[in-house]
Amino acid sequence: MARRGLLIILSSPSGAGKSTLARRLMAWDRGLRFSVSATTRAPRPGEVDGREYYFVDEARFKAMVTNGEMLEHAAVFGNYYGSPSAPVESAIHAGRDVLFDIDWQGGQQIRNSALGLHTLAIFILPPSIKELERRLRARDQDSDEVIASRMRKSWDEISHWDGYDYVLVNEDLGETEARLRTIISAERLRRSQQPDLVNHVRALQMEFEELP
Repeated sequence: MARRGLLIILSSPSGAGKSTLARRLMAWDRGLRFSVSATTRAPRPGEVDGREYYFVDEARFKAMVTNGEMLEHAAVFGNYYGSPSAPVESAIHAGRDVLFDIDWQGGQQIRNSALGLHTLAIFILPPSIKELERRLRARDQDSDEVIASRMRKSWDEISHWDGYDYVLVNEDLGETEARLRTIISAERLRRSQQPDLVNHVRALQMEFEELP
């Protein structure tokens, strides 16, 4: 039977392994795609409109928000970011899953949107705060000041864990990936994701009524 796609929200504090898990999921299922956000910031070298982001000016962005064309949006460091609803809606009605790497606020906006019925929200927890800091330092990408800022922000993010459908402790990357695959595979079979079920049950009923 045909199915509707899922809006898969992955959230976690920085360093919990969310980005790595997202890449592994897309390697597991080539049909899974990241949602392309719109932003008012200027393109960086090598970025292509429609691939990394949809680059729009502030007036256009605000008009999209006013017209209800954004699933979620936020202001970050002086620029606006948001998820246009049209390409996501098109994807899920075609049976394609869309992956969102967003925080709890963006996730809440999506869950409260017209597409909220098709949302699967998963939060990734670290095994400990000490391990979270170790992973941030092991990436060797940020200064001590940036790491300290990320650590301060992490508790606010973790405090919203109970607003998600599933919460996984990422102690072992392979095991967490396997659990994510199981969750996604099961959620694809949710009754709300199978629009043809009603007609199938009606056909069964008609057959039943024709029995002698």
